[in-house]
Amino acid sequence: MRLVQITPGAGRNFYCENCLRDSALVVELKRLGHETLMVPLYLPILTDGPNPAEGVPIFFGGIQVYLQQRSRLFRKMPRWIGRLLNSRRLLTWAAKRAEMTDATDLGPPTLAMLRGEDGGQVSELERFLAWLSEHGRTDVVCLSNALLTGLARRIKEETGAPILCTLQDEDAFLDALPEPYRTQAWETLRQRARDVDVFLPVSHYYAGVMRRRLGLEAEQARVVPVGIDLEGYEPAPEPPAVPTIGYLAQLNRACGLDILAEAFLTVRNRGRVPHVRLRICGAHTAGGRSFVRAIRRRLKDAGADRDVEFLPAPDRATKQEFLRSLSVLSVPAREGVAFGTYIIEAAASGVPVVEPRIGALTELVETTGGGVLVRPEDPDALADAIEGLLARPNEAHALGKRARDVALREFSVHRMAENVVTVCQSIARG
Repeated sequence: MRLVQITPGAGRNFYCENCLRDSALVVELKRLGHETLMVPLYLPILTDGPNPAEGVPIFFGGIQVYLQQRSRLFRKMPRWIGRLLNSRRLLTWAAKRAEMTDATDLGPPTLAMLRGEDGGQVSELERFLAWLSEHGRTDVVCLSNALLTGLARRIKEETGAPILCTLQDEDAFLDALPEPYRTQAWETLRQRARDVDVFLPVSHYYAGVMRRRLGLEAEQARVVPVGIDLEGYEPAPEPPAVPTIGYLAQLNRACGLDILAEAFLTVRNRGRVPHVRLRICGAHTAGGRSFVRAIRRRLKDAGADRDVEFLPAPDRATKQEFLRSLSVLSVPAREGVAFGTYIIEAAASGVPVVEPRIGALTELVETTGGGVLVRPEDPDALADAIEGLLARPNEAHALGKRARDVALREFSVHRMAENVVTVCQSIARG
């Protein structure tokens, strides 16, 4: 089977679950013998392993799309200028700028992409389709998220291939758009969803969310949980010498880094768990700098900054080493996220988690049996649960072992790829 995976890149500047998911999936599909082409959009692909999009041009380059929505003058720029703007080095630099990745400033280009051939990116869409046709037949096209559904109609017309579309956290992005773009984007998405053959939500929770918001029938959404490449994820041979709380996600308010910082200070100030420390792993866009600075200042004012370590966005080996250094992981998200890949990564490493009872986090913690659920946005409840696990290492170890067993069985990239292939084969037969 020949598949094409179309994925927006993140420019290697923050922990992008969709990029990590798609790149691992493509590598595994190739290993299973399926000819799979990964096409990056907007920015370079983030990956913690081999880059399956290496050598493939970036279409709808983020700078070009952004400028074209700012002024009609840029819609008729010479091709050589377009090639310059789409250079990987320039796009990676652009990803660090808040306005390139912040939903509050991306209403026009988001709406244009959702409108597809009726939007402002027609010439780039046709360039992409011409390039795709030069690379042979296509059996199935997989879109990384529903924000790309504007491409589906023309792709089907040109290739005759059915369209799959993964669903993961589009609602949070669209709801953050300013009006009137928010309402227009949701209305356009509901219309364009008709061009997709099957949606693949990453959790049962999110399947319910998007069925309601897009008006999907039950058979149009088939849950395929995220799986990870488990190689190298191993429990530490010994518990950390110092009780260590970890955070692995984007450094932003939505993921609750400030909530975890307050919970850490509470645990530290109580003194029941001596020498506790906090390790924070991830990155942020330019728009998140003031948020992170405020947290650093809060920790310093509390006299705790020497017990806290901020680490940059990790490569694969660094991330695995980071997880093995933890006693417990917590990413206390404020919103009902569609999935939490960090929960599976922690589970594969035998690390228990403490998470808010919200969205798919509830589903994952209950499925893996590897952690404790607490009230959302409650630093004291979070501190109580974290302190409980740090004070009872045998219980924490048992939770981590249980979660690892489930992760190995249910959340491997091999299992995810097999599920995707099953769906692809069913719709390819038509």
